[in-house]
Amino acid sequence: QVQLVESGGGLVQAGGSLRLSCAASGRTFSNYAVGWFRQVTGKEREFVASIRWNDGITYYADSVKGRSTCSRDNAKNTVSLQMNSLKPEDTAVYYCAADLGGKTYLSGTYSRTSGYNFWGQGTQVTVSS
Repeated sequence: QVQLVESGGGLVQAGGSLRLSCAASGRTFSNYAVGWFRQVTGKEREFVASIRWNDGITYYADSVKGRSTCSRDNAKNTVSLQMNSLKPEDTAVYYCAADLGGKTYLSGTYSRTSGYNFWGQGTQVTVSS
């Protein structure tokens, strides 16, 4: 088992930045793929970004590409999502998720929620206009 805890959410004005972090306990992220998703009440959870721990390969949704950077910190066993130039439409609960073994990258399903084994509780991001 692995427990994921997100942090770093909050209220920010449009154009501002936030850095979300996902910390894992129970085991290291080695051999994992870690994804970031977001969800607005009443809508489906959508893919934001992902990173494969072992080689750092990242993917981004078109909606955040160029404004966000997903990175990993081996020493802290955390994955971060730096989001810049935030827009009101970025407002959502942000979740990190872990895919043991990185199968989502092998199958190209890293943007699908079904590919991930473990989920955090989420952190609220609110962008005011």
